[in-house]
Amino acid sequence: MNTRDGIAGDAAILESHGRHRDITHEGDGDTTSKEPDSIWRHRTDGHQLIGHSPGDFFGLLLDMSRVRVDHGLRRARAYRSRIANFSDNYYRKWIIEGLLRQKPLPPSQDGRHIPLNPGVVRDEPLIDERSGKHYTSNSIRSNRYTIWSFFPKQLVFQFGRLANFYFLVIGSLQQVPGWSPTGSYTTIGPLLAFIAIIMAKEGWDDYRRYLLDREDNLALVSVLDCSGDWNATQAKEPSGLRGRHTKKSKKQEDGRGATRELEPEKPHKKRWAQIKWRDIRVGDVIRLERNERVPADIALLHATGANSVAYIDTMALDGETNLKSRHPSTLVANKCDTISKLEKCSGELVCEDPNANLYQFDGSITVNNEKMPLTINEVVFRGSTIRNTSETIGIVINTGEECKIRMNTNQYVHTKSPKITRFTNRLVISLVFVLLAITAGISGGYVLWQRDYEKKNPFLAPAPVSGPAIVIGTLILINALIPLSLYIVIEFVKVGQAFFMNDIEMYDPDTDTPVSINTNTILEDLGQVDYVFSDKTGTLTENNMQFRRLTVGGASWLHTMNMTRKPLEDQLHQNSKEVAEIPGIDAATAIGPTYSNPAGMSLSRSEPTTETMLEYIRKFPDTEFSQRARQFLLCIALCHTCLPEMSDDGEITFQAASPDEVALVQAAQDMGYLLIDRPARSIKLRVTNQSGEKVVQIYEVLKVIEFSSSRKRMSIVVRMPDGRICVICKGADNVIMDRLRLSEMATATAGEVDRKARERRSMEAERAMQRKSMATPRTSHGRRSSFFRSHSARDSKDLRRFSRAGKPENDETRTLRSEQMNLSDVDSDDNGDGVVDESIAADEAKVFERCFKHIDDYATEGLRILLYGYRYIDNEEYETWNSTFQSATTSLVDRQERIEQAAESIERDLELAGASAIEDKLQHGVPETIEKLRRANIKVWMLTGDKRETAINIARSANLAKSFSEVYTLDATAADPQGTMRSIFLDLERGLVSHSVLVIDGHTLSIVQKDKTLTTMFFELAVRIDSVICCRASPSQKADLVKGIRDANPSCVTLAIGDGANDIAMIQASHVGIGISGREGLQAARVADYAIAQFRFLQRLLLVHGHWLYLRTSKYILCTFWKEWVFYIIQAQFQGFTGYSGTSLYQPWSLTAYNAAFTSLPIFFLGLCEQDLSAETLLAVPELYAFGQRDQGINLKKCIAWLVTGTVDTVVVFVVTWAAFKYNLIGSSSVGDHSYDNSLFPMGELALTIVIVLINVKILILEMHNKTWLPLAACALSISLWFFFSLIIDALPTHYSGDSAYRVYHGFTTTFANTLAWWTIAIIGIAMVLGANLGTTALQRVFFPTDRNLWQEIEQTNKDGKAAQQQDIDIGEYELGERPPGFRHVV
Repeated sequence: MNTRDGIAGDAAILESHGRHRDITHEGDGDTTSKEPDSIWRHRTDGHQLIGHSPGDFFGLLLDMSRVRVDHGLRRARAYRSRIANFSDNYYRKWIIEGLLRQKPLPPSQDGRHIPLNPGVVRDEPLIDERSGKHYTSNSIRSNRYTIWSFFPKQLVFQFGRLANFYFLVIGSLQQVPGWSPTGSYTTIGPLLAFIAIIMAKEGWDDYRRYLLDREDNLALVSVLDCSGDWNATQAKEPSGLRGRHTKKSKKQEDGRGATRELEPEKPHKKRWAQIKWRDIRVGDVIRLERNERVPADIALLHATGANSVAYIDTMALDGETNLKSRHPSTLVANKCDTISKLEKCSGELVCEDPNANLYQFDGSITVNNEKMPLTINEVVFRGSTIRNTSETIGIVINTGEECKIRMNTNQYVHTKSPKITRFTNRLVISLVFVLLAITAGISGGYVLWQRDYEKKNPFLAPAPVSGPAIVIGTLILINALIPLSLYIVIEFVKVGQAFFMNDIEMYDPDTDTPVSINTNTILEDLGQVDYVFSDKTGTLTENNMQFRRLTVGGASWLHTMNMTRKPLEDQLHQNSKEVAEIPGIDAATAIGPTYSNPAGMSLSRSEPTTETMLEYIRKFPDTEFSQRARQFLLCIALCHTCLPEMSDDGEITFQAASPDEVALVQAAQDMGYLLIDRPARSIKLRVTNQSGEKVVQIYEVLKVIEFSSSRKRMSIVVRMPDGRICVICKGADNVIMDRLRLSEMATATAGEVDRKARERRSMEAERAMQRKSMATPRTSHGRRSSFFRSHSARDSKDLRRFSRAGKPENDETRTLRSEQMNLSDVDSDDNGDGVVDESIAADEAKVFERCFKHIDDYATEGLRILLYGYRYIDNEEYETWNSTFQSATTSLVDRQERIEQAAESIERDLELAGASAIEDKLQHGVPETIEKLRRANIKVWMLTGDKRETAINIARSANLAKSFSEVYTLDATAADPQGTMRSIFLDLERGLVSHSVLVIDGHTLSIVQKDKTLTTMFFELAVRIDSVICCRASPSQKADLVKGIRDANPSCVTLAIGDGANDIAMIQASHVGIGISGREGLQAARVADYAIAQFRFLQRLLLVHGHWLYLRTSKYILCTFWKEWVFYIIQAQFQGFTGYSGTSLYQPWSLTAYNAAFTSLPIFFLGLCEQDLSAETLLAVPELYAFGQRDQGINLKKCIAWLVTGTVDTVVVFVVTWAAFKYNLIGSSSVGDHSYDNSLFPMGELALTIVIVLINVKILILEMHNKTWLPLAACALSISLWFFFSLIIDALPTHYSGDSAYRVYHGFTTTFANTLAWWTIAIIGIAMVLGANLGTTALQRVFFPTDRNLWQEIEQTNKDGKAAQQQDIDIGEYELGERPPGFRHVV
């Protein structure tokens, strides 16, 4: 290790100790400070730094200071967290529990006891022993308010906002007689109208949530009626509120309104009745049919599927797409299928108290004094859907808000506010202090003026002004420094912004779905997103599994039978297109010779298709390869749990617990092994024999060992048509590898293949590190540091240029080419007899080598891989094993463990059959979108309920994990999480990783969440990782991750995107929630802030519209504060010439109309129409998105700059106005000269004229880059409106102005506006202030240009706004702060 590496390593250890040892000893100041000191002392006392460069010494000092800063920030966050927890605890203790009497329920003694006595609970509801009352109803509520709580809560919320409270105070002070120089209702009136509009909008949004809940609450379900004495009122079936799709049957309505079915059998006392979901009670027995939603958590009593198995779809619950099998307990499986049997069945269920754990359930069922456990396999949760089962009967165990899915939702949803609002609030507070300082200064000036002038003048001394009147009057006079228009006009601006977000580029024609804006409150947050938390299924993927490749006998084959012509062409020619773009490489030469398939398409010979394989098997049926291939295809066709269904037109479809299995069975069908039927204990295949005839073969199913997340494999034992017994096992490659007959050879071969793959990825990582080392370094939270220019950026010597001779290779192109060449190297020897090399198929070692090389290539492509093994056993071995397995399945103690041990004994000594690769098809444009988000410095996390292997495969396909990424896994079952995180910290701090991905599962996350130290370490690590994958995550854990990032990095903006009900909690916990209108329905889209149809639309939503919205809102706020500052600081300056009496320079009517008429249009159209860059440029250069992430649109520095320029503007305006009247520049005092008027009205009119023209021109011409006809027309209209207003008040009769100090009547037309001097001075004043502003802007663009300025010049040069496309510029990884490519055309 060289010296610099040693220092860097010690600095990394220093920071790691500083972070994590501090956490352990939080609150012990001595302990936290001794660690860095001791390390520093060791480094200096050992003379380790002597002879080192000053840069090394400075780097260590910088590391130490960063440790101290991070420690201080953590302490500040911990302090804020303690305050928040204290307030929450106080509110819950005194308000929720004390005032509202809503105390948390204690745990029950041994769970809830539910009698198995069907129908009885309809007469007398069960009592919850925890509360002593009835169990909670099955009604759900997502709306935030009731009729009684809406007004109190909204009033508290609205006036809890700082600005509203400020204006309420000002409005109240205006009601005191004699204190307000501007009237009594100029503030309180607009304020109340504004709040009324906001409250009406909130009420409407909440009412819509109520309507969505009402759909569920009023849906119908079949419940067992005891005797008809209970009150079930359902006169009619509400349209669209069915909980299921039912067949037509004869129904009649009883006297109490319950809809009853007429059964053809002998009538019984109990009947199935249709009731509303909200009327379901704990203990009710309900009946569900196929495709019906489950209305409450139930324990199964009966299912009509094979072996009493019911298949359920939990996609809306946990996001998993595979169907899950559930079965009733063996005690009741055959005792509850009819009403008569239900009447005779009695017993008791004991269930755990309601909790949010979706993956575990503890309980028991007792029938006829026989007791059996009740596990997750016997219960079905609300939110699931019954599939492939004609009828299911269950007993309700949890209802309403105590259901699992409801306990996983975010129950206490807080109103979202944009990040920019928090800064605006701080700015308002600062301006309040400025306002108080100005008021104090004017009041102090009045005291001095009173001493020096008022008391010495006999005509003023008898009428002194009281101190409170001076203070309050001055405060009211300039109170609009905090503008009410900021909060009023912005609501109209955001309505317009939301309207213009209906972009045709975000419209999905396939589903006829445009973008939907459910809230316009947080529009600007779309331009400041730092983290994207994405669901997987239905969000990144289409949930459409396709069989893509297989490897058997040492050869790899591409499966194209399930591909249409266009996707096939895209798939096969994508590589040749990429290689053709590399200079000096001919596509045809690189890909190799081709041959034609039956469809007539040109395919690469380096990757032959399965059709060619089948043709080879037909021609050479007795070779070693053909025998291996037929055995592998048979394994695919037999080892599954699919059920075939034949439609009316004779077409066979498949239903299974996993879409992977459907894809495998369909691929077997394509290759000649069609599953036509699956009776209870057999499988029927239609197979094409060697002579080409189709024959039906029957395979007896002896045993099925199902897949589980711990086993990571499934097995089936079948008796072949010739009487032999075969064990077929499929699963993860590492699991099957250990169970092969030649497992040692397989392990060694796989290790060698993995070593070569690591070397290849290491070379790619080194190249990525070289590119990254030339990039701008990132901050501790992964953001690139800001680039500030202190000198002219136009000097070509001071800017880095892109000097590229040709189009460079990006990571994906290089990886693609290397993969293609690697595949060619391996597969080039596969072609014996034109296709297959039989010598390889006969050599086990070579078969292993080729197979594992193919598996590695498949995994790099992000495909889901299954390895198959098989072996034949004799009858005696099977009978011995079967008796062991049967005893394990009926065991009451450690049943699952004993089943797995029994399975282990037969899943051994397997022969390698082959491997399959399935593609979980991504939505169109997902990898490109994620890559652009990465370039925009947005970190993308994937949170899913699927298995770890599935999640990692999708991450690779979606570009979340690159081929050279370092994937770290946090697994509490394999290693200590704390030690793992420490080692990851060291790798990251030493800069040894080019791209890092962290994988964590739900179980490990739950362990981390229970330990405060681990939680802090995890989130400190997570903000430094490039991407995070969380698998097996429950909905509540998804929300916790979002909240954890918000707490770890309070300045960040989070965005969550999903499409299912399991994503709602995550969406509500984030700053911005995006719903996908996908296959899981519209649950997420309805509650999200925005809804889109495809994930790819996210890049346009953020990079284009988000950037524009943040820019517009930032400029709107800045210009609003600036125009109020300019207007009222002139008032403050004028007070020195009126004895600090609070006299207004402006005529009251002009004062009132200033914000409403003359300056509202400029800020409105600025906030509505501004576009600094075209959409094409923003999409081509995602790095420009950092403009919002770094708060460059509005920040303290920018606000101060605007207020300083505004102050200069006020001085210029006031000096010009004061000089015109001080030195009589407008007219003479000679008799008959009516143009001479030194009263307040002409002086205020001159100042207002300059100010109004300045504001309109600066905002709509100088500041607005997108100069269309609409803003220019608004500018002309506002200025014209000011002069038209002057003419109107000029014509009003004298009594309207009365004895006022402002002589308005004919003042404008006859006294000063009809002279050339007044207009000349007004033009001079306008020219001076506009010239000053224009000069400032020019200097900034010449000497301190921003990245946006440079790209604007490029666009201006091209005149079409498509600089990145029209100039054929390779943008690549553009770094902010460097000269854009193509800028040479401008300079």
